[in-house]
Amino acid sequence: MAQLLVRNLDDELVRHLKKRAGEHGVSVEEEHRRILRDALLADSGVERKSFWQVLSEMPDVGGDVLFERERNLPGRGTEQTLFED
Repeated sequence: MAQLLVRNLDDELVRHLKKRAGEHGVSVEEEHRRILRDALLADSGVERKSFWQVLSEMPDVGGDVLFERERNLPGRGTEQTLFED
């Protein structure tokens, strides 16, 4: 079996890991293994949606005109020329 050494973890992250391990009644190492296994190998039977599937399921909230921003506000850099003709 391989070993994994993780360095430079935030103290708060380690504290949360220890708390979670205690809540599950396992060692910190076992909790770490479970988290990695769940995150990387879990097969919940639910197929993950692609980015495009998620986008296609978003409700229609109106035309693009609703999201246009005011172009003449000072200090917004909206009047700058990016390319010279």
